[in-house]
Amino acid sequence: MRASTSVLLRAAAVALVLIGAAAALSAQSPANPSPQTAPPNNEQEIDPDDVISVSTTEVLLPVSVRDQSGRLVRDLTRKDFHVFEDGVEQSLNELSLREVPVDVVLMIDASSSAAKNLDDFTIAADGFAAHLAAEDRVSLIQFDDRVLLLQDWTRSTVQLRRALKRIAPGMFTRFHDAVLLASRDQLARPAARHAVIVLTDGIDSGRGSTFEAALRAALQSQTAIYVVSNTQIERAAKQEELSLLLSATESVKRFNQLRIDDLRLGLAALDASEQNLEQLTAATGGRLYKPASFRDLEKTYAEVAQELSHQYALYYAPLITKKDGQFRRVRVETSNPSHKVTARIGYFAGKP
Repeated sequence: MRASTSVLLRAAAVALVLIGAAAALSAQSPANPSPQTAPPNNEQEIDPDDVISVSTTEVLLPVSVRDQSGRLVRDLTRKDFHVFEDGVEQSLNELSLREVPVDVVLMIDASSSAAKNLDDFTIAADGFAAHLAAEDRVSLIQFDDRVLLLQDWTRSTVQLRRALKRIAPGMFTRFHDAVLLASRDQLARPAARHAVIVLTDGIDSGRGSTFEAALRAALQSQTAIYVVSNTQIERAAKQEELSLLLSATESVKRFNQLRIDDLRLGLAALDASEQNLEQLTAATGGRLYKPASFRDLEKTYAEVAQELSHQYALYYAPLITKKDGQFRRVRVETSNPSHKVTARIGYFAGKP
């Protein structure tokens, strides 16, 4: 069974504390040897404490900028940006647009709640790969009862299509473990952006890592998380069934009381999960998409591909060069206050 509403609400509260205070982020986990990449179809065992930190020699900060209408802004220069680390403005070394390659982990929730729509995901993922540049790479992870690496890094759309055909439905949802694996094991190349795009409702079954551990791993590996959430689709279906049952006669309602209670709990779980997903994507510099139908998946994945291809890559050498494992909070602004800037909230300075 999936995690109860109370567990999810506690996870959301933990995430809010984590993001609201850098001190909660600064406790460094002990470093463990990097695990070997498993061959396709091998289950990944996740150790929540096996996470990494990054060097502070130079920071690569992917940034998306949108105008008041939500359109991507593509004509900015280095002088248009201001980057602050722990409140102190930093000097930008370089700015690139569409020139920094991206390594993208495609993740699919193959649990019972999404299994019937795997064909829609396959079409959308294939279309997404077609938008990638020649130097970009993609890998594929499936998660349900297990977390499976179906395809390691590749530039081949043929290999990706073969891997997509190996997706098989499961039951439960190890979402937190999957995010941790993608952040920790599927590392990007040096000087490449690292992104995860995941189709899920985000409701973890509570059998592995916590939401806090997943978020921490993403921040430590400087991974941007983009979530294509089916929460809105599930919510509409549950709300329709609940309304139908509540409009029935009293005797029918009494007969279906267990189902009514289950639907209400399910709706509350979706609300809590959506809060977590908002926190996860905002903190890592990604974005949360909530399509109204699985038929919209292809369009949604195309929007993610467009954003990745029009990101600004800001480089700077931090004024504080000490490698102490502490969390450095980062804020990015443009000279135009009407712009909506999306970037991760910070990074962990690597230990010596």
